[in-house]
Amino acid sequence: MNIPKYVVETIEKLTKAGYEAYIVGGCVRDLLMGVEPNDWDITTNARPDDIAALFKDSKYENIFGTVLLPIKNTKGETETVLEITTYRSERGYADHRHPDEVKFEDKLDKDLERRDFTVNAMAMTPHPSPLLRKERGLTKDDWGVVIDLFGGEKDIKKKIIRGVGEPVDRFKEDALRMVRAIRFSAQLGFEIEPKTERAIKKMAGSIKFVANERIKDELVKILESDRAYEGFMKLYKTNLLNYIIPELLEGDGVAQNHHHVYSVLKHSFLSLKYCPNKDWQVRLGALLHDIGKPKTKEFKNGAATFYNHEYAGERMVRKIMKRLKFSAADTEQVTNLVRNHMFYYDTDEVTAASVRRLIKKVGRENLKDLIDMRIADRLGSGTPKAKPYKLRHLEYMFERVQNDPVSVKMLKINGDHMIDKLGFKPGIKMGAILDVLLSEVIEDPKLNNLKHLEKRAKELNKMNAEELREQAKEKIKEKRVEDDKEMKKGYWVK
Repeated sequence: MNIPKYVVETIEKLTKAGYEAYIVGGCVRDLLMGVEPNDWDITTNARPDDIAALFKDSKYENIFGTVLLPIKNTKGETETVLEITTYRSERGYADHRHPDEVKFEDKLDKDLERRDFTVNAMAMTPHPSPLLRKERGLTKDDWGVVIDLFGGEKDIKKKIIRGVGEPVDRFKEDALRMVRAIRFSAQLGFEIEPKTERAIKKMAGSIKFVANERIKDELVKILESDRAYEGFMKLYKTNLLNYIIPELLEGDGVAQNHHHVYSVLKHSFLSLKYCPNKDWQVRLGALLHDIGKPKTKEFKNGAATFYNHEYAGERMVRKIMKRLKFSAADTEQVTNLVRNHMFYYDTDEVTAASVRRLIKKVGRENLKDLIDMRIADRLGSGTPKAKPYKLRHLEYMFERVQNDPVSVKMLKINGDHMIDKLGFKPGIKMGAILDVLLSEVIEDPKLNNLKHLEKRAKELNKMNAEELREQAKEKIKEKRVEDDKEMKKGYWVK
């Protein structure tokens, strides 16, 4: 078990001062699962003022008994902050989020029993005290003793998320724990124990007492996990989604046209499931891309239509993300994908100019995300083929128009330099000279240096513009055709 030196030294300092001290919570769970912990927390029977006196650089500015200890490197720079918390119990949760009363305790069991899930309610000491060694019958070589009062190790082996004690009581104390249970299930690949899941369903309405920022943070973690689809299905089945994104459920039972075999809601969930992109923003876009369909559904000639549902969806998603306190930048990224997911593309009709207009509309940085959205949309519709010829052709066109393989921009000389440094006059002839220089650089890239190009530009200036254009045109055309063939091979298009 690779416990950082600063953690072990902090525990040793507390125990040498006569206090108990353990690492606790998620870091113990991660260690037992063979995962490198992201955070380290220590719990102790030392009171906050005693901890602060023992660690001079620490800060104590809360009512929960948590002392913050900055861990510094050899240069005196803070690299991380270690949380040291006094054993405590809590009473009364009028707002379903924060305790009305915090009481400092002397025994570890009181601290562990207030925690959310069994897999997070374990403590461990790297160096057992003589008393603990005697209690456990340990030898001097034994170390890394785990204190597990609620079966956390067993639940890790069974891959179960189980509430500590009575799950309903845990969720009454902190309603956010319901979403956290689903988040842990998605992140760890665990199932939620049936009694705990029933308690979530029973208490789902109390999630409205939790700040939307906190809910948003949990949703993002679910979306970032390898089981985002399973996570959102759990939110749906436990009724939590009714209170978090009720707009999504308007698609439940809403049938679509012959291109879709599923209801709007099921299609939305499946689009999330099959989204090939790991970015949570794209996954959220895939989940919400058709959220405007129920409000725009009409029947024409006996067939269902959803005209402009992408624009209705954009407005709805903007309101949802504002309500859940997403940042303006994240909101723009997701709504941009929702608004543009219906982009039209036909290989026989679309020109390079129209593709350039699409790039300008959605942003070059969003092109891959838009393709992935279309793939998610297709697979979520029951279509077996993720990337048909049209999408491969679009990717080829994107590269063709955004990375023009022949452009005067690649030259080490430009018009401004020719005017300011060489005395050229702006106009058609100067453009023709740049074209000739480009054709020569295409032939021999080593010629693309400023000194040579300056000299050659002066020589070419003695020719007329028409002669220059003819000299450059054929060479550039040949190169464009050659590069275009290579690009097409990469995308398997004609």
